[in-house]
Amino acid sequence: MAYFDAASAAPLHPVARQALLASLDEGWADPARLYREGRRARLLLDAAREAMAECVGCRPDELVFTPSGTRAVHSGVAGALAGRRRVGSHLIVSAVEHSSVLHAAEAHEAGGGSVTQVGVDRAGAVDPAAYAAVLREDTALACLQSANHEVGTEQPVSRVAEACRSAGVPLLVDAAQSLGWGRVEGDWSLLTGSAHKWGGPAGVGLLAVRKGVRFAPQGPGDERESGRAPGFENLPAIVAAAASLRAVRAEAAAEAARLRELTERIRSRVPERVPDVEVVGDPSRRLPGIVTFSCLYVDGETLLHELDRAGFSVSSGSSCTSSTLTPSHVLKAMGVLSEGNVRVSLPPGTATEDVERFLEVLPGTVAAVREKLGAPAATETVRAAGPDLVVDALGRRCPIPVIELAKVIGDVPVGGTVRVLSDDEAARLDIPAWCEMRGQEYVGEEPAEKGTAYLVRRIS
Repeated sequence: MAYFDAASAAPLHPVARQALLASLDEGWADPARLYREGRRARLLLDAAREAMAECVGCRPDELVFTPSGTRAVHSGVAGALAGRRRVGSHLIVSAVEHSSVLHAAEAHEAGGGSVTQVGVDRAGAVDPAAYAAVLREDTALACLQSANHEVGTEQPVSRVAEACRSAGVPLLVDAAQSLGWGRVEGDWSLLTGSAHKWGGPAGVGLLAVRKGVRFAPQGPGDERESGRAPGFENLPAIVAAAASLRAVRAEAAAEAARLRELTERIRSRVPERVPDVEVVGDPSRRLPGIVTFSCLYVDGETLLHELDRAGFSVSSGSSCTSSTLTPSHVLKAMGVLSEGNVRVSLPPGTATEDVERFLEVLPGTVAAVREKLGAPAATETVRAAGPDLVVDALGRRCPIPVIELAKVIGDVPVGGTVRVLSDDEAARLDIPAWCEMRGQEYVGEEPAEKGTAYLVRRIS
């Protein structure tokens, strides 16, 4: 079985396992106590904090451990907003932030605050100038991930941090995906991370708050972790998290070069071997191990199941693989194809043979799924008929509306239109993406008696 979903959770690093087992014997006592066992536990906690702070690039007394990366984000956002409540209640986030940041923004807005979302380009990156343009006098906090968790695109953190610093606004960076590869450059104010993303144990997050940043911890007070993360520290897991971060950093340069070569194989060969594929994300400014692509006329859930049966664990941002029935907010913000989406995120140590086998298996798997759904062949043509057609795809989830559109577009003459009726939210993203890939004109959408009508004009 080839595990290709490290962006969700990386396999436990051998160093983390060793440190975890050792500290279970040595670090079980309360580090706040003055007796021998407590002092031993305190030494382990202090050493872990110093090691983690060195990797992050901050002072040890600026960093606290939290029960998860999500908790670190929520505590960081809430504490920074509360600390600057006299300035205002305006929060800025990018449209492709991790759900933990967007959920924190929703809670802030529900509590009476205001939120501005900064859009991204088709590669998934924010424009620093656009980000700077939404900074206001009442902006209390700005948030920007260091790299995207779905498509791997690295964000221009340094330039955004410079704009925030000039405006006197603290910048919180969600560094969960990138921290295992290196420090986050730029003059950030707050930073969060999650150990299971770099091969540490689950249940350990970190929150760094620079000196001088106004911060007011929310919730009942606690003497643990400077009052910013209440509750007894999970010391064995913290020790393992710090040890594994140092270990992966020591291997990062060599492993990054190797994984970049493997992901570049996937980026270049998948479009060569599989028709009607869009590779998404920045082609160069991206994390080493992540590559994402979307396949026309493919049910993402079925594709993932078939790849799993073939021995590959991958993930997807397709709406048909989620309980929300809506496409990934990241793919939606980028304006790229969402159907048949596959994210491959290679963990350190991935064998070249596994990647080659994936590239051999994928074309046949995609073809089988398309055949099962009745998708048109890449070379299939249809006789021209009337000037306008209506495709009723109500009650049918993507990619069926797109498949039905592809089947009939040739039935109208050049200049004719096809009106696709659909009540699947994914169609709003996938039909325009299909038009761009197929060289047809997407006219727009309009309300229908049921669902939405998407208008496509044939121009070739």
